Amino acid sequence: MSKLYRAIVVDDERLARNDLRLLLKNHKNIEVLGEASNGQDALDMIKDLEADLVFLDIQMPGMNGFDVLEHISSDVRVIFVTAFDEFALRAFEVNALDYLLKPVSDERLLQSIERLELIPDETEEASRELEYHDRLLLKLDTSLGFLKISTIVCITSAGDYSEVLCTNKKKVLVHKSMAEWETRLPNAFFNRIHRTTIVNMEFVDRLEEWFNNSYRVYMKGIEEPYVMSRRYVTKLKQKLS
Repeated sequence: MSKLYRAIVVDDERLARNDLRLLLKNHKNIEVLGEASNGQDALDMIKDLEADLVFLDIQMPGMNGFDVLEHISSDVRVIFVTAFDEFALRAFEVNALDYLLKPVSDERLLQSIERLELIPDETEEASRELEYHDRLLLKLDTSLGFLKISTIVCITSAGDYSEVLCTNKKKVLVHKSMAEWETRLPNAFFNRIHRTTIVNMEFVDRLEEWFNNSYRVYMKGIEEPYVMSRRYVTKLKQKLS
């Protein structure tokens, strides 16, 4: 049985909203909760009505569709609907489910809705071990974006968050625990060296013995070493041998 999606239609043109609502009446697994003509009203409606699907125009006065997406929870599915095709690449880079060009045909709309059925179960997906070349859609600092697993140099604990250092030297805060990272990161590449630190083995330069059977871990391109507590020494040595 198809899941019922609670949707809102966001477009600054009333006729475009009407046309899309008319098409959506043919799809019984889509319940249109309401319409919004601008980005701020859309955000308020998503929150108040607990929508989990948004048909979102891109070019709107004030807050455009990409601006709206930055403030939407990652569990809300977004299908962009626009008259301009130059935004298509960026739409998929920010993980929009689909990108529909106006005027939208019922056949093309059906293809988008069928994609909803292919989305993995969230609980299963959240526990899946990541591949080295996967990309995660996460809230990075204050905006939504992709994090390529292969670009992670190291991860350090930061209270309820974790701080991820990437190959471009940029640090981003991610709302994930160290335990979750350790469970999901590919074991062949990542190793926990301290209760507060996980490193990508591809970027380990060398180890130096330190006091009390601990080690200093030097990473390529990073001047200051990380400390590896002795409980993690054996496991890391095995990977480096």
